[in-house]
Amino acid sequence: MRNVRRRGTAVGITVHFEGKLKGGEAFQSALSSAIHFCEEHGWPYERIDHQNATLKRVRDEQDWDYEGPVQGIQIQPHENSEPIRLEFDRDLYIQDYTKTQFAPVDIHVLIVELLQRLRPYFAHLEVVDEGEFFETGNLDTLKNHINRCFEVLDEYFVQSEKYYGPIRLENKRMVDVMSRD
Repeated sequence: MRNVRRRGTAVGITVHFEGKLKGGEAFQSALSSAIHFCEEHGWPYERIDHQNATLKRVRDEQDWDYEGPVQGIQIQPHENSEPIRLEFDRDLYIQDYTKTQFAPVDIHVLIVELLQRLRPYFAHLEVVDEGEFFETGNLDTLKNHINRCFEVLDEYFVQSEKYYGPIRLENKRMVDVMSRD
């Protein structure tokens, strides 16, 4: 992905996405579609509407912050996944990610389905799926990536009692492995 630096540990399964909507009507349609998807699957969501917010972003492999108004929706697909933040800036640009490996595999599949459903509203949308499901549609490949993720986590945990995880942060992001020292 051109502008996204992968921000997690090497062991996680994360879906990264960035793009720009086609316009104001596309924003309203995408939001309605996302809300309908949430209601269809019983996913809790909340609207995002801030006059001034800071969004951490990456452009050309460099960190940069957007400051200004943001609108969108935050979705919680499962208690063991990170939220999906469809949070658009004043230019209707989005850049975010969601970690899924601790939730059931069907949650990852549904997140991909949601992004595919929203794709027509974007002038461009790039998705990098560390489980490769978005790109391939291959469930076995996704399951193999998730299994390897847990094998690597287990390797950490048997090395030393100083390693522990996963940990959910206050912002609802998840950290795979923490160290006590």
